Amino acid sequence: MADARLGRWLNLLVCALILLKTEGFNVGITYVENAVAKGAVCLDGSPPAYHFDKGFGAGINNWLVHIEGGGWCNNVTTCLSRKSTRLGSSKQMVKVVAFSGMLSNKQKFNPDFYNWNRIKVRYCDGASFTGDVEAVNPATNLHFRGARVFLAVMEDLMAKGMKNAKNAILSGCSAGGLTSILHCDNFRALFPVSTKVKCLADAGYFINVKDVSGANHIEQFYSQVVATHGSAKHLPASCTSRLSPGLCFFPQYIARQITTPLFIVNAAYDSWQIKNILAPGVADPHGTWHSCKLDINNCSPGQLQTMQAFRTQFLTTLTGLVNSPSKGMFIDSCYAHCQTEMQETWLRDDSPALGKTTIAKAVGDWYYDRSPFQKIDCPYPCNPTCHNRVFDPNVHPEI
Repeated sequence: MADARLGRWLNLLVCALILLKTEGFNVGITYVENAVAKGAVCLDGSPPAYHFDKGFGAGINNWLVHIEGGGWCNNVTTCLSRKSTRLGSSKQMVKVVAFSGMLSNKQKFNPDFYNWNRIKVRYCDGASFTGDVEAVNPATNLHFRGARVFLAVMEDLMAKGMKNAKNAILSGCSAGGLTSILHCDNFRALFPVSTKVKCLADAGYFINVKDVSGANHIEQFYSQVVATHGSAKHLPASCTSRLSPGLCFFPQYIARQITTPLFIVNAAYDSWQIKNILAPGVADPHGTWHSCKLDINNCSPGQLQTMQAFRTQFLTTLTGLVNSPSKGMFIDSCYAHCQTEMQETWLRDDSPALGKTTIAKAVGDWYYDRSPFQKIDCPYPCNPTCHNRVFDPNVHPEI
């Protein structure tokens, strides 16, 4: 009996490994060593890094630059705690990462971008590549240089052939998705007018709402990030000329002014935003929301009502983009965060769909101007194609 169970378990493990092997592949790390001389470094002073899989065939002059996510640090204490991790030091990064979903090199899994040059830029500055403080306190040795890192990585890629791009996309997930919004027009400016350039933000549309205690937790947090990293001068001037720099970290105040075409992939019940913006630990001292945040099926009727109100506020922030022909959106009603990097949510037989259209098809149709795509899902729990996240109670990071 035990042997039979073990045999079944081993078969399942082998099947899972085969599936991983067919759906993802490993890509080695590249360090931008010459960036150090420019002061373009991670929080700990180590060089920036990325993973690069070269394009082939018809995609040889097409470039997809995807920015890794990983939250932010808002003061010396939180930045010091990141400094000795992969989110603050390239010395701590794994040497290979698996590419899948939008980064896949297989036509079956990624029909529109499989043969492009695909790059995953590692995230190690803690401020969505906006920081630029010259001084380095010798007591902490913290470097707030994200804006320089972004430029140094782009210059390195341009020298490797990106300057000849016919097509280019800047994309990213979470804090990387916010990067792709904040830097969208900067990225466009790197290329000649003849290059087709567009941006994609996956789970990067963080909104400014009060938490369940009525406090402006995320607004205060973003203001601290911007102040700590000296980000103001690298945020879009179309926003900082009107609003305080901390507010210009929120896409809702800048997305309308972005002139480069932009596509937003986001869950209306973004699991990270529910956990950290709507019901952060500081707003929920008794842990009433803890079980609900781990699994939406555990939410009480009252909590679901609060989440429906969050969705309404989220959709309100998009209203100014709906009439723009250059803006695309795929807003599903899933409890999820980041849906373009994983094969199961990007393109598979059971992937999330809006009007029978997967994220991969929606993005491809929009990028190549085959058809515009702006769809907003009906409220939860109406979409049976959703992949709703269930979180491990032991792994529950919060800002």
